Amino acid sequence: MENQNLDIRMAGLGGQGVVTAAHILGTAVVAAGKYAVVNPFFGAEKRLAPTESYVRISTEKIYDRGEVLYPNIIMVFAPQVITQGKSHTMPFYAGLKKNSLVIINSPDPIVPEKDMAKLDALGAKVVHVPATKLAVEFTETDLATNMTMLGALCGLADNLVTLESIMTAVEERFSGKSKVVASGTSAALDEAIKSKFEKTASMIEMNSNAIRKAYEFAKQF
Repeated sequence: MENQNLDIRMAGLGGQGVVTAAHILGTAVVAAGKYAVVNPFFGAEKRLAPTESYVRISTEKIYDRGEVLYPNIIMVFAPQVITQGKSHTMPFYAGLKKNSLVIINSPDPIVPEKDMAKLDALGAKVVHVPATKLAVEFTETDLATNMTMLGALCGLADNLVTLESIMTAVEERFSGKSKVVASGTSAALDEAIKSKFEKTASMIEMNSNAIRKAYEFAKQF
């Protein structure tokens, strides 16, 4: 996949860490020497409300900071985005460019046949990843679904960002070293995740293991 300029749209529900995932990805990309712009979009800041985040990545300076209308990659963090239309963008693949990538958090295929036909016509690669299942298995909480989605992205989008860069960005985020200013809701979610572990170091290690397992799972496609 050509990655001189990549536009990514992340869609999920409030409380899943969609905004946090975008911040972590942006941090990893910048640390790797590229440019990134992160822009969250949500209505009422409440759990289970539709939430989107946009990440623009380029090898050159980026001046467009608005909504990603024509993504190269779409990451669906919650099946309800597709099955119940819980999305600010409808249909969820609106504007998707040809020969792009769609990552869906679901252990089984959930895209309706008519929509799948349209994605096939675009030459889109659609991959279902059991991100929540992996998160629970390796961190004992579904709040780490955003971590496993990032791991899957690393495994599926060659040359976008290295797994090591994501790991470093995760450590910076949860150890308080990150220079990214999180939204109030995102920061609160970070604290909720931290509360489930006795030590921050233990949390980071568990998240890193989950990320790596999702990466390994995605590499088979």
